[in-house]
Amino acid sequence: MNSKNTDSELDKIIPPEIKNDKLYKIIQKIAREGAIKTVLEIGSSSGTGSTEAFVRGLRENSNQPTLFCMEVSQTRFAELNKCYGHEKFVKCYNLSSVSIEKFSTPEEVTDFYNNIDNKLKKYPLEQVLGWLKQDIEYIENTGLSTTNGIKQIKQDNKINHFDLVLIDGSEFTGAAELKEVYGSEFILLDDITTFKNYENHHQLIADPNYYLISQNKSVRNGYSVFKKVYKGNDNLFIAEEIKWRAFDLKKFSVNGLFKSCSDWILATQKSLSGMK
Repeated sequence: MNSKNTDSELDKIIPPEIKNDKLYKIIQKIAREGAIKTVLEIGSSSGTGSTEAFVRGLRENSNQPTLFCMEVSQTRFAELNKCYGHEKFVKCYNLSSVSIEKFSTPEEVTDFYNNIDNKLKKYPLEQVLGWLKQDIEYIENTGLSTTNGIKQIKQDNKINHFDLVLIDGSEFTGAAELKEVYGSEFILLDDITTFKNYENHHQLIADPNYYLISQNKSVRNGYSVFKKVYKGNDNLFIAEEIKWRAFDLKKFSVNGLFKSCSDWILATQKSLSGMK
């Protein structure tokens, strides 16, 4: 790999963003309790934020899942590998999640910036487009421009669909990343009020194959958590489905739809099992 010094902001170690907040706790819970075997974290940085939550949860998961961490920055990757390279269930990759042609274009970013109410407007458009230019130049200078890291990890490890995925990489690759991981059992999105995952969030909200477990738009730039709908009749998986559908039960109390938790669970169980 080309290790050319890029003098890029991407080669600076930054403080973790997902750290001891609500999303951190959700990551830890799903990693600990989910019926999962393969986990993908897109945008691990130096490993002290969401990666830490994954690792802490997965250590307690009896299924012994494997965590695949992706970080494009060489400097941050070195710290990530230093933290977790010795862990047998953690595999760290210094790769771009998608190839350079899959990055969003300046025109797409500008259209979003001008026409959608979003938190990127805290920054001048010129600065936002500068971030896009910087991301593209970085993967060109480090020899990663033709790499589709998600596809490579799938191929190398004979994975069809991941069980749990966090999309929190570049601001400008979220849409392409969702296409690569669609079909995963759990999809977690960070920054749903910015370009990164705004469209992904709304796409999954409207998708009949997924349901929303939890969301909070006031934590940093917002997050949302989705679970793939189970369509079989295995009682074990039905029980698992009920657990996750009840995860954030307060959102189901809108308009008095259900009088109690037990009412909601019974209705969900009947729906899942095909009962009338």
